[in-house]
Amino acid sequence: RRGCRLQRRHVNLMALLTGATCVVGSVVMLVKKISSHRETEEKIKRARNRRDESLQRAEQAVLRYKESHPTTDSAFILTLSLSELTQQLKEGSLTPEDVLYSYMEKTLAVNKKLNCCTEILLESLDQLTTVGSNKDGLLYGVPVSIKENITFKNHDCSCGVVINLDQPAEKDSVLVQVLKKQGAIPFVRTNLPQALLNYDCSNPIYGQTVNPHNPQKTSGGSSGGEGALIGGGGSLLGIGTDIGGSIRIPASFCGICGFKPTAGRLSHCFIFRMKLVPSSPGPMARDVDSLALCMQALLCDHMFSLDPTVPPLPFNMEIYRSSRPLRIGYLESDGYTHPSPSMARGVREVKALLEQAGHTLVPYCPLKMDQIFPELLIKVVPFNKSVSTIFQSDKTFIMMLIFFWQFPRVSANFDALCGVGSVPELWKQHAAVEDYIQETIAHWRSCNIDVLLCPVIGPAYNFLYCGKLSTAVSYTILYNLLTFPAGVVTVSTVTTKDEEELKHYKGCYQDMWDKLFKEAVSGGEGLPVAVQCVALPWQDELCLRFMKEVEQLVKESKK
Repeated sequence: RRGCRLQRRHVNLMALLTGATCVVGSVVMLVKKISSHRETEEKIKRARNRRDESLQRAEQAVLRYKESHPTTDSAFILTLSLSELTQQLKEGSLTPEDVLYSYMEKTLAVNKKLNCCTEILLESLDQLTTVGSNKDGLLYGVPVSIKENITFKNHDCSCGVVINLDQPAEKDSVLVQVLKKQGAIPFVRTNLPQALLNYDCSNPIYGQTVNPHNPQKTSGGSSGGEGALIGGGGSLLGIGTDIGGSIRIPASFCGICGFKPTAGRLSHCFIFRMKLVPSSPGPMARDVDSLALCMQALLCDHMFSLDPTVPPLPFNMEIYRSSRPLRIGYLESDGYTHPSPSMARGVREVKALLEQAGHTLVPYCPLKMDQIFPELLIKVVPFNKSVSTIFQSDKTFIMMLIFFWQFPRVSANFDALCGVGSVPELWKQHAAVEDYIQETIAHWRSCNIDVLLCPVIGPAYNFLYCGKLSTAVSYTILYNLLTFPAGVVTVSTVTTKDEEELKHYKGCYQDMWDKLFKEAVSGGEGLPVAVQCVALPWQDELCLRFMKEVEQLVKESKK
């Protein structure tokens, strides 16, 4: 009996110790969680304080300059195109100081309305004392805005992710170094979505950026801060990045021009990259000539020397200035995401203008979009493995899958979320992408076309829809996969008739994504409408030449 009592006491003691250990463990975990939460809040607070301090100091600097230079005509400076501005800077009729302070003042005003800036680069004020040594540069004295994920010495490159804060870059990216060598003055960094994995423009550190034409709409993303700032008049030239439409979508939403070069044409300048769907830095501006001038400035010996992995191909001005008639492929719909009425109308109207100008228009259709989007694009999304694990363990979601399986596009995309599964499958994926690129080039050549005219997503979405509508990026991400250069030109605005036609929008599949797309673009009257121009790899100058042709014809048609 005594032995039994001792055994029971031992068991009770062990149970008590186990319980106590569990309680202590839970307390430790809770303390760690609270500590981590506090650390996160403190990091965000420091980042916001740095932003606010830079904005305040910039505002004070602008006021001091205006007091000491009362005759500076900032309103006139802000009306100049990039080519006009560079000309006057070289002639000396304008000074870099007048230009920088004029744009800094405008940027501060635009940011108050749109929340598009993550910080003012106060080093730009110091750069004014040395910029004269680069007077021969193509961008001498030009203020340039920079997307926040592009590395800049002594500044965080957070990509909107808290863990990346308080880790300032040790040196400028190659593109920033080249911009400075060409006389440009980087003066502000702009907002982006968290981890760049959205085509909205919001993150927990700097908040939501809104559209310059309607604050109830998103600016697009991921280069949404650039799109909003340039569209709002606070910058006339910016550098964005594009991994699925991240330059072209905000350009479309904000009514400006944006260009994604051939992957590898410019030096890679930021931390986030994917192998199968290559990202590209590129210029964003008010007009196509500005894009071309920026590309010409960047494609120089200095960049080729700093980054030997970039092919030493200077900008071919002869191709950009060419006026020979083109054979132009065109499409109103890619057969995967049906365009909004304004998207389709934009393509039709530009097609008519091009035909009147003597170009030949040829119908074109992208290959196998219903297979390519889920199999070659969705499968390589970085977070698909964790997402699929959650889906597979969630009974509610499984019930949702059973309900949605009647919709072929939905089921195909959910299947693709499981990812490639293994290294051999990943190699097959790489091979499949290469095969698709070659098939597309062969198809392009069989149509005997020089360039392609197609839609780009638009008009600007209502908030909270970008994260729900991955399918709609089919019009842009395809050309990242193919590595083709592609750019966006604003050609019109949404009309009352477009809005009426939208009421009858059904989509290609009549599934939940078609319904969401209709909701996303509703209420867009007066917003910008754009088209997309595409060329074969390494024919960036031809793509820009085509964009310029579209821009000129649209301007002439409005006179």
